[in-house]
Amino acid sequence: MSHPAPGLPFPDALRPDASPVPHPLLAPVIGYLGTWRGTGRGGYPTLEADFTYAQEVTFSHDGRPFLAYEARAWLLDADGNPLRPSARETGWWRLRADGRMEALITQPTGIAEILSGHVLDGAVELATEQVSLAPTAKPVEATRRRYTLTDSDTLGFVHDLAAVGRPLQHHLSAQLRREAPGRPVQWPERDRGGD
Repeated sequence: MSHPAPGLPFPDALRPDASPVPHPLLAPVIGYLGTWRGTGRGGYPTLEADFTYAQEVTFSHDGRPFLAYEARAWLLDADGNPLRPSARETGWWRLRADGRMEALITQPTGIAEILSGHVLDGAVELATEQVSLAPTAKPVEATRRRYTLTDSDTLGFVHDLAAVGRPLQHHLSAQLRREAPGRPVQWPERDRGGD
């Protein structure tokens, strides 16, 4: 297997003003570029209790008409400290000229989703077209995801889930803040009761 020559650029841009120039079809989602971090709450009828989690989402592009998407999450204890890694997924958002979009998202738990939806006024709505499962994956029938830019530095996320025989219903929600490029990782401060 050959390896790229040292110094050859293989850029993935996290900002609209970086090289390569974003494809014109990315205009409706250009505000999503970058890394977003924050916390959220989740639950589902099959779980013993609701939970709090930290989430990091990154959107980048390489000049073609799609966004690369990566999301990671960690379960948090009552004091806001990480307990363990949780969900992880990666994929692509494919934009069309009419504002419609398609997304392909895979998870290491053996779930692959194809979603479709639209982007309008800074909000992306995606719903399942098809779910493929590895033989040992948990049964997931459908999902619905909403990403909303409430301002240039705040991204809201809501994830609905139909799994293990349950109907589509709320599963996750989070508020994420844009991380400035080159700034060290900082999770949102939580009220720790004066400690």
